[in-house]
Formats: sequence, structure tokens, C-alpha cells
Amino acid sequence: MSAQKSLLYVANSVVEPQKPINFLRVLVEGAIAGATAGVVVETALYPIDTIKTRLQAARSGGKIVFKGLYSGLAGNLAGVLPASAIFVGVYEPMKRKLLDIFPDHLSSVAHLTAGAAGGATASLIRVPTEVVQVVKQRMQTGQFPSAHSAVRQILAKEGVRGLYAGFGSFLLRDLPFDAIQFCIYEQLRLGLKKVVNRDLLDLETALVGATSGAITGAVTTPLDVIKTRLMTQGAKGHYKGIGDCVSKIIQEEGAGALLKGIGPRVMWIGIGGSIFFAVLERTKQLLAARVLPEDLKDARLA
Repeated sequence: MSAQKSLLYVANSVVEPQKPINFLRVLVEGAIAGATAGVVVETALYPIDTIKTRLQAARSGGKIVFKGLYSGLAGNLAGVLPASAIFVGVYEPMKRKLLDIFPDHLSSVAHLTAGAAGGATASLIRVPTEVVQVVKQRMQTGQFPSAHSAVRQILAKEGVRGLYAGFGSFLLRDLPFDAIQFCIYEQLRLGLKKVVNRDLLDLETALVGATSGAITGAVTTPLDVIKTRLMTQGAKGHYKGIGDCVSKIIQEEGAGALLKGIGPRVMWIGIGGSIFFAVLERTKQLLAARVLPEDLKDARLA
């Protein structure tokens, strides 16, 4: 091989350095995609959530009412939209950064860590909107006819503490849920992409999202039951805390009561996962194809 050809071969073999990731663009697009996916899935599956809540709140012999299944939706969306936007907006750039740091065999650690960080940051919105969750679940169980009536009567009978009932169990359930669900989703998605050796179709993304959601939903059902009981007990104060709630449920109803509503919950989160991740990925793809203003395109995090 001549010297000229050798130089040409070496030049063609050089791998071009990867362009730096535009983290601001990733954050903005993630936030928009997260908000879109969150609103779509919450609206579509709210009736199932209402049925699940009523099943979990009902004690032995209690009847389930199937009217007013969209009761409290508007208030819930007020919390879902910004929380989903913040979660994905933090998750996406942090995931990209951590995947650059961790070796391939520790990608699950990157996904789990990014999920936990996204959930913790989103809690800045979720904590204030936990008041909305209390009102929503009280309305779902038929205790109050409207959000205004619910807030007024809860404050009158239970004080400010009544609006934050079940807050501890909310954190105990939601923070690990976010990290686990996104970790399972990302790992299943990576595995399937290796098998098919191409980008996933929307239907395949939905299937992976459904699987990750169903698994995570089933595992966290006992925590969801505890949160629901603490939030909906009202001024009677049957349960004094998380530990007392678990103990009394087992003593009075048996350990199986901790899995109450697991069917609707797994179905709700499974279907929700399929819709959420399919909408999320499709929205991210549509946004990535757009040309952003130069000042946003050129912004970089150090």
C-alpha cells in the first residue's frame, strides 16, 4: 500500500468526536414531552384510578359506587402537568450525563439514579399538590360533592393536618415508584432494541411501558393501600400512622387487604405506562426533529 493510500485510509478511519449534548434542549424537550404524556394518560385513565381508590378505601362489606368517575380530575391535572414536566425535564439530561459516566453494565444504576433525582425534584410540585390529592381521593370516595366543599370541611373538622394526611406514605410510595418504573422501562427497552437490532416501533414502546408499569404497580400496591387509607380516614383518625395502619389492616382484615385494588392498579398503571411512554417517546422524537432558536441550540451546561 502506498504512503498516499495509507494516509487516506487512516484519515477515513478516524472516528469523528461526538458532538456535546445540548442539555438545555434535552431538558426543555423532556419537560414538554413529560407534560404532554402526563396529561394524556391521566385524562384517559382517571376513571380506573377512581375505582381503585374506592376499592381500597372500602372496608369489609363496603359497596363500590360507579358514579362520578371523573370527580376531581381538573384539580389533579393542575398537579400532574407541572410534576410530569419537571420529572422528565430533570430525568432526561441527568440520564444522558450518567450514561456517559457509568460503564454499559451499570446503565441500570444510571437509570435508577436519574429516576430518583427526577422524582425528588418533582416532589417540589407534588408536595404542595398533595393537598389536591387528598381532596381528589375524598371526592372519589363520595365524601364531598366539590373541591371547594372538600377543602372547607376538611379544614373545619381536621385542620391543616387533614390536608396532608398520608403525606409520609405518599413519599414512601412515589419516590421509589418513579425510580423503579423508569429503571425497568429503560432496561427492557435497551434489551428489546438489542434483540430486534433497530429503534422500537410505537407499539413495542407501549408494550415495554405496560410491562414496566404493571410490575412496579404490583410491587407497590401495599404502599398505595396504606396511603389511601391514611388520606381518606377523615377526622375519625382510625389510623395513627404508617405502622399503625399496617398493623390494624392485618389484624382487622388480614394481610390480603394490603393487596386490595391490585387488579385495577396493575391494569391502570400497566395501561398508563403503555400510553405514557409511547406518547413520551413520540413527542420527544417530534421535538427533536424541530430546529430551535440559535440561542437555545447553542446553550450548553459545563
